[in-house]
Amino acid sequence: MEGLNNGDTAWMAMSCALVLFMTPGLAFFYGGLVRDSNIVNTMMMSIISMGLTTITWLVFGFSWSFDEWGAGKGFTYVGFRHLDKVWPDTTMPGLTFAVFQMTFAIIAAAIISGAVVERIRFSAYAIFIVVWVLAVYVPLCHWIWGGGWIAEMGAKDFAGGTVVHISSGTSAFALASLLGERKHRAESFPSNLPFVILGGGILWLGWTGFNGGSAFAANGDCALAVATTYIAAAAAMITWITVERILDGAPTSVGAMSGAVAGLVNITPCAGFVEPLGALGVGAIGALCCIFAARGLKRLNLVDDSLDCFSLHGVGGFAGAILGGFFDSGDGLIYGNDGMLLVKNLAGAVFGVVYSAAITAVIFFLMRLVMRMRVSEEQELEGVDLHCHSEVAYGKNENSGKPNAFGEHSQRFKPEEAPTLLTSAPAAAATEKPTATEV
Repeated sequence: MEGLNNGDTAWMAMSCALVLFMTPGLAFFYGGLVRDSNIVNTMMMSIISMGLTTITWLVFGFSWSFDEWGAGKGFTYVGFRHLDKVWPDTTMPGLTFAVFQMTFAIIAAAIISGAVVERIRFSAYAIFIVVWVLAVYVPLCHWIWGGGWIAEMGAKDFAGGTVVHISSGTSAFALASLLGERKHRAESFPSNLPFVILGGGILWLGWTGFNGGSAFAANGDCALAVATTYIAAAAAMITWITVERILDGAPTSVGAMSGAVAGLVNITPCAGFVEPLGALGVGAIGALCCIFAARGLKRLNLVDDSLDCFSLHGVGGFAGAILGGFFDSGDGLIYGNDGMLLVKNLAGAVFGVVYSAAITAVIFFLMRLVMRMRVSEEQELEGVDLHCHSEVAYGKNENSGKPNAFGEHSQRFKPEEAPTLLTSAPAAAATEKPTATEV
């Protein structure tokens, strides 16, 4: 394959794995932040994106993102066809490039769940993210990374500040506002802090490929992106827990990991464009934007953004785009440039917010015409896990570990026998004795 570099290809294959691994990391991060009766459902909403978005990207997503637009165009790469050559302006196979971009789409769709967990129907969410990828993510990806008008305007987005984070964070906020708040909002607290720490750590690890891989080669740009990524995450973590210590009296594990994620989001649009000391400023200033956005939105109490998805990703991505206009070592304002990059980045980010919110609203209202978007109030109060998945995250009953209709040794309950948080297990289940075969 002419122009192929084996070292670059190996690094990009590793980056694909790292970015894909971020989605299970996000599942743990989100799962630990919800009630224990909703952990399975919350994690599943991230995991299902790995299946649905992969197929969506294979069929239409990649081709519509990176092919030319126009009458009769946009179908060159449907089904990952015609990718047996080195991708233009890179030294890796086209198929590797397509898979790398696919992992970004997967986690972008999964991020949305953070604002609507504990109340949206799983089937409605699954349909929503498929439509969202094609109607919101793909156009923004094309306009910014596929040679579209935002790229031609001169806005810079190194690894997805607008494409991934502004789009998903804004869409999540719009969807949460339309869906309405949780019935048990006042009673919702994190149920598994080790999950939050584990998930945040996995995200930090995976971001090595997210930003480092966006250099598309194992070179100096990759090294810079990895270094600035780690520095920004560290600066943001320290900034966040410092604010917590000053305002609340104690630094928390949730705050530490939220700060780290905020810093990772902040640096994403400019990871390959800023110097290490600039990354320190991006992480610290960006974290301040995110933490005060989260606190301000909670105080206003207008929208139930369950896990502060908009504050971390929407505000974080927007802040990163703006800070890139200041700290960009080539065109940044603090390096004596004219500030045009700041203006262009601001214009691209604002458009990303408006477009994502508007199309999300259209998708929601169209879906609501044909299906119910929320679980019932009873299911919401008792916990979504049992009603949507016939599973619980913790605890066992007399039948736990026994072969049943759902699969051998599955810790699941038959719907008619399933206990809930408000009711105990049926007497028949409680008194059932194991048979000789079961023993």
